[in-house]
Amino acid sequence: MAGLDGIIEPINFLITSIAFIFLSVVHYKKSGKTKETIYLSILSIIFLFSYLAIISVG
Repeated sequence: MAGLDGIIEPINFLITSIAFIFLSVVHYKKSGKTKETIYLSILSIIFLFSYLAIISVG
């Protein structure tokens, strides 16, 4: 959770990325390659890169 000072912990980006990866795999198995699956995959990549950017700076 974000504190009152507005700092978001990097682990939140990692957890969100893993969750989006899990959701995209489940959705891909259920529906195949759809726009929603691609969207979830792109979100997981964005959050993973955000996590990597934050830990490389700090």
